[in-house]
Amino acid sequence: MPHSLSLRRALIPAAVLAFGAPIALAVDATTVAAADESASDDASGDEGPATGTLMLRGQGIVRSMPAVRLGTDIDVTVTGQTARVRVVQAFRNTSGKWMEASYLYPLPQDGAVDSLRMVVGQRVIVGHIEPREKARATYEAAKASGRKAGLVEQQRPNMFTTMVANVGPGETVLIAIEYQAPVAQADGTFSLRLPLVVGPRYTPPHTLGTVDAVADANAVTAAPVLTPGLGETVNPTSIAIRLAPGFEVANLISRYHRVNITGPLGDRTIKLDGSVPADRDFVLEWRSASADPTLGLFAQHTAKGDYVMASVTPPADTSSLPTPPREMVFVIDNSGSMGGDSMEEAKASLLHALGTLRPQDHFNVIRFDDTMTRLFDHSVAATPDQVALARRFAGSLEAQGGTEMLPALKAALADAATGGGSDPSILRQIVFLTDGEISNEREMVAAIGADGGRSHVFMVGIGSAPNDYLMERMSTIGGGLYTHIGASGEVTAKMMPLLDVLSHPAVRDLSVRVEGGSLELTPSRLPDVYAGRPLVLVGRTDHLSGTLTVSGTIGGKAWERRVDLASALPSPAIEKVWARSRISDIEADRALGKLEDEQADAEVERIGMESTIVTSRTSLVAVDETPSRPAGARLTREELPINLPAGWDFDTLFGQGAASDVADPQGSGDSAAMQAAALELPQTGTGFLGLLGRGLALLLASLAGFACLLRRRAA
Repeated sequence: MPHSLSLRRALIPAAVLAFGAPIALAVDATTVAAADESASDDASGDEGPATGTLMLRGQGIVRSMPAVRLGTDIDVTVTGQTARVRVVQAFRNTSGKWMEASYLYPLPQDGAVDSLRMVVGQRVIVGHIEPREKARATYEAAKASGRKAGLVEQQRPNMFTTMVANVGPGETVLIAIEYQAPVAQADGTFSLRLPLVVGPRYTPPHTLGTVDAVADANAVTAAPVLTPGLGETVNPTSIAIRLAPGFEVANLISRYHRVNITGPLGDRTIKLDGSVPADRDFVLEWRSASADPTLGLFAQHTAKGDYVMASVTPPADTSSLPTPPREMVFVIDNSGSMGGDSMEEAKASLLHALGTLRPQDHFNVIRFDDTMTRLFDHSVAATPDQVALARRFAGSLEAQGGTEMLPALKAALADAATGGGSDPSILRQIVFLTDGEISNEREMVAAIGADGGRSHVFMVGIGSAPNDYLMERMSTIGGGLYTHIGASGEVTAKMMPLLDVLSHPAVRDLSVRVEGGSLELTPSRLPDVYAGRPLVLVGRTDHLSGTLTVSGTIGGKAWERRVDLASALPSPAIEKVWARSRISDIEADRALGKLEDEQADAEVERIGMESTIVTSRTSLVAVDETPSRPAGARLTREELPINLPAGWDFDTLFGQGAASDVADPQGSGDSAAMQAAALELPQTGTGFLGLLGRGLALLLASLAGFACLLRRRAA
C-alpha cells in the first residue's frame, strides 16, 4: 500500500504508464509495480523527512555576508602519479568582535593531510598531530585563555573542518594545510580532482538513535548554505598547478573551469583564469604524448621501512571477447538535492544506458527520494516494449524529497541476486545514478558487503560536487567502477566507456604474489580490475626487494605481469599514500562488521600518529602561545557558509521562498548557543498540519462508523 506521504509522487509515473503510447498497453500489467513504497520501512518505522528538505543545523540558510570572510588559495605540484597540495585559507574578521570561525570543506577521499601552519602577522605557528580528543582539548584550552588556535578535524575521509579561534577585529589569520594524494588513471587518461564545495548532506532520521550519531550529524551538516547570488562573492578560490608527470603531456583539459597554460610539455603550469566561487569541483585531465603507460612503479625509503606503489594496467582491447547476457538494475536518485542540472544529467544517463540493452538482457529501474518505486516487480526481458516503458518512466521523474538510498540499494541487490536465475555466465550489475549526498555511508557499504559479491555495483556520480568517498567505497566493495558526470555535455562521453566495461567481465581469478621478498600490501581485499583500469597496490616492507607478480584470466586466457621491485623510481609521497590506503582497509572492515569500533579506532589512531596524518581519530592543532583576546572580551562563534553547488536548484532543495523567509543570522551566536542548537527536522512539502488534520478527520470518521455499528447491533 503506498505511503500516504507519497501519493503525489506516485501520480507522475502512474500517469505515464496509463497514458503512454498504445504499444505500451500491450505489456502485461502484472509486471508493473509503479506504486511508491515507503523508503523508511526498510530502515525504521519513522516516516522520515519529506519533500524538498535536508537536515541542516541552526539557521541553515544565510542571506547576509558573514562576519568572517574566507578566501582560499590552492597550490599543486604533480610529480609522477602523486600530487602534493597546499591549501591556504585566509580568515579575515570584518566585524568589531573577537571571532571564532569554523569552515566545513572537502578534500580528495584518498588524500592524506599531514601538515598545518597558522600564520598570525609575522609569526608562523607549526601544528602537530594529536589524538582527536586531546587535540580538541588543546584547542579549547587555548581558545578559553585568549590565545589564537587552529584545529583541523576529519568528519569523513573527504570532509574536513578547520576551526580558528580568537581572530581580533580587522585581523586576518592564515591556515595552511598540506596533503598528498594519488593521481587517478583510466583508459590512458590521468586526472586530478580538487573538490571545492561540500554538498548539503541528508541525514536519515533512523540514524539519529544515539548521542554520538546526533553529534556526527551536526558535524557534517553544520555549515549554512548561501542564498543564490550571494555565493558569487563569497569563498573565492584561486588555483595554480605545476604538472611534471615524468613524460610530455598531451590533451591537457580543464573540465569545468577556464585556465591559462604555460611552460614546456613535460613541465606545464596551469592557473585559473582569475578566482572563482567555491561551487564546483576542479578537474584536470591529461594523457601521455607517447604510448599509454601500462606500469607505474615508485618507492620511498624511510627510517621506518620501505614503501612501494605499483600501478599495473591490464590489456585494454576487449573487442574480440564475447558479451554474455546481462541483468542490469538501474537505480536513479530523484531527491531534492538532484534538482536542476543534476536531474537532467541523471535522466539523460539512464536513457542512454537503456538504449544499449539487448533482447537477451534483463533489467529493472528503481527510483528513490524518501520513497521508492520499482518499475517492475523483478527484472524483465529487455524487449522493445519494456524498454520503451522504462524510457517514459525515466522521462517523467522530477527531483523532490529526501535521500533514502539504503532501501533502494537493498531492493536493487535483492533483484539482481534473484532475477537472472542461477546461470553463472550472467553478469549481474547495478548501475546507481546519484550525487550521494547522505551521511549514512557506513550503512550503504555494509549492505553491499552483506550481498556477498553476487552483484557488481557501478556508481555514476552526478553533478558538480558529488560525494566521491561514498561512490568510490560502494563501487570498490561492490566490485564495480565509479564514473563522474559533472555536466550535461559529458553524458555520452562518460557513459559509453562505462557501458563498454559493463559489457565485458573483469580480470577474473586475480592474484598477487611477491617472490624474493615480502610486502604488507593494500588494499587487502583485491578489487575487480577492468580493461584499461589500473590495479594500484601500495606496500610496506623492511627492505624492498624481489618480484611482484599480478596474474588472472581475461576472456578465458591467462594474463600475467611481473614487476622487478628494485626498478622503482624514487618518490617522497608513498608512505602517506600507504597509510591512507591501510586506513581505508580498516574502515571497510569496520563497515562490514569484521572489526569492532574499539579495535578499528585504536588501529586508525596508531597509524595516524605514526604517519602524522589527520584521520577520524587524529587531528592537527596549532596554538599561538601569546594571549591576544583581552580578558572579559566576548568570543563570538560563526559557522562559515558554503556555496550551493553549481547546477543545484535552491527552491527544490529548501522550498519556494526559503531565501526570502529566513531571518538574518547576524553573524552567529556565541559558542554555547551554537552548541545548543539542535538538528532541525524538515518541514514537509505537503504540510504537516494538513496531514495531521486529514488523519484526525479519518480517525473521527472511523469512530463515528464504529459507533453506528454498535447502535445497530444493540437494536
